[in-house]
Amino acid sequence: MNATGLQCLRCGAQYPVSMNSSDCPRCRDTGRSNLTVVYGDKLRSAHRIPATSDRASMWRIDAMLPVACAEAVTLGEGRTPLLPLPSVASKLGIDAVYGKDESRNPTGSFKDRLASSAISSARALGARVIASSSSGNAGASAAAYAARAGMPCIVFTFEGTVGAMVTQMRAYGAMVISTRTKADRWKFLEHGVRELGWFPTSPFFSPAVGSNPLGIEGYKTIAYEIAESLDWRVPDWCVLPVCYGDALIGMWKGFQEMLSWGWIDRAPRMVAAEIYGSLGAALNNKLSTPPAMPRPYDTVAVSIGAVQSTYQALDVVRKSGGTAVSVTDQDILRWQERLATQEGIYAEPAAAAPAAALEHLRRQGTIRPADSVVLLLTASGLKDPETTSRVLGEISRAQADFQSVLRILEEDERFAAACLPAT
Repeated sequence: MNATGLQCLRCGAQYPVSMNSSDCPRCRDTGRSNLTVVYGDKLRSAHRIPATSDRASMWRIDAMLPVACAEAVTLGEGRTPLLPLPSVASKLGIDAVYGKDESRNPTGSFKDRLASSAISSARALGARVIASSSSGNAGASAAAYAARAGMPCIVFTFEGTVGAMVTQMRAYGAMVISTRTKADRWKFLEHGVRELGWFPTSPFFSPAVGSNPLGIEGYKTIAYEIAESLDWRVPDWCVLPVCYGDALIGMWKGFQEMLSWGWIDRAPRMVAAEIYGSLGAALNNKLSTPPAMPRPYDTVAVSIGAVQSTYQALDVVRKSGGTAVSVTDQDILRWQERLATQEGIYAEPAAAAPAAALEHLRRQGTIRPADSVVLLLTASGLKDPETTSRVLGEISRAQADFQSVLRILEEDERFAAACLPAT
């Protein structure tokens, strides 16, 4: 393996790679912290990645990942487009807004980067069973990459999880087990990890510290691709939907690596779009650990619906000079519609949260007109079409005559002006 060990994000204590399913034992009394991968002298790079590299996945930068490309379990993840969002930029009065469209990954979400890195590492370490606790994207990715590796995968979910994603998990051959409560899924997964040696790709104990650090390394590749797409310049801001901050710490680590090698001259400010305000409360009250918050309603952005965030997320926001923004379901659904109808990007609700956060920061003047911004659009709206369908309502129905079609068009200003003759 390229990885030589693990290190606590909070206190810096060193641990072996075999402790990838643990938090830092030394920090449990003061505030639980995730571990991160260290590479020792193995992480070396003197040149930027050539844009013409013939490796059609994130593994073309395998020197910065836990295992070498030859050992990777891959479905061609990564190398997703960085798309200009001119309608968003015009609406908010910002010169440059881009969307990193992670829906182009093999299973339709950014979680494929984590799953590829985690399951490649699991196989290299001799693991026999992959296990995940997931409401959707993480479980689907784990199932797909476990299938690719020829390994059994168990996914614990909970009653009420979005049907399309559960179907996706099962289609890849995973054993999907629904639990009565959300707490039960972590309890059962912990039994499997501690007593049976299953390899976890997701959090499974409370308070959560984040996902498996060997998997989080996959998110570094998002930062590399953003810089490469912008000719090794970096945006002023990166805005992400954040639950436990896995992509946040992964991207930040990627930017820091490039900065240390002189590939880039600065790192962006990182913004966490969240629902219930755990990071915001920690920032506002100068807390060392994000607190648990009330859950006054169940959000449509299920994948970022945790009431308590993590130290790793808080640490990145602070170090980058960024911030956290709580967004509402109303704003998320409004931006989901706008991204689809004006940019041609159908994002799942959580993936539209960064646009809602950007609007808030622009309105308060935190983000200026001359700034450049990248939104991490984490997953496809096809992951949760039921939510969109409820918002859109019933489909228009024509009768037997074409006049009924014209009447339908007359009722919608957009189509009446474009499709009907002037009167």
